[in-house]
Amino acid sequence: MPKETLIRGPVYVLEDNIDTDLLIPACYLNLVPTIPEEYRKLGSYALAGLPETFPKFASNADGTTPYPIVIGGRNFGCGSSREHAPIALGAAGAKAVVAQSYARIFFRNSVATGEVFPLESETRLCGEFKTGDLAEVDIPKNTITRLADGKVFALKPVGAVAPVIAAGGMFAYAREIGMIKR
Repeated sequence: MPKETLIRGPVYVLEDNIDTDLLIPACYLNLVPTIPEEYRKLGSYALAGLPETFPKFASNADGTTPYPIVIGGRNFGCGSSREHAPIALGAAGAKAVVAQSYARIFFRNSVATGEVFPLESETRLCGEFKTGDLAEVDIPKNTITRLADGKVFALKPVGAVAPVIAAGGMFAYAREIGMIKR
């Protein structure tokens, strides 16, 4: 499913070194994302590994999140290589993760699955936003704006992977450009 490139809503703010066990605990890796019911269930467990000091991420009654934008610090998505991490965030309803830096495998899995846009900030945003702040991510303009005061923060261009993510991942993009028959 193609992704929108202008994302608006409340943000969910995390810290540095958010690993894949925090993003989706290993006990939920038996869920098969290609089965619609299990995909939705996987989303309901997104960020379930966080300490109880964090608000519940997938807090809507239907198991989705009210936070389409996740803000992280350095080394977001470190830990084991698990495609389930960006899939769980996307299944919950997140559309973008804005972090200071990424573990390479999380970035690659985000592109491959097309679940969330992995965007890098020019500055540290963990201290600039708090959970619940309204923001707007403009992917073509490479910005995130805090809507309360209109302050704009620069993002690094997502580059050549943007159309792959926007198409919904590697296979959807390959179909879109004719590499794979529909």
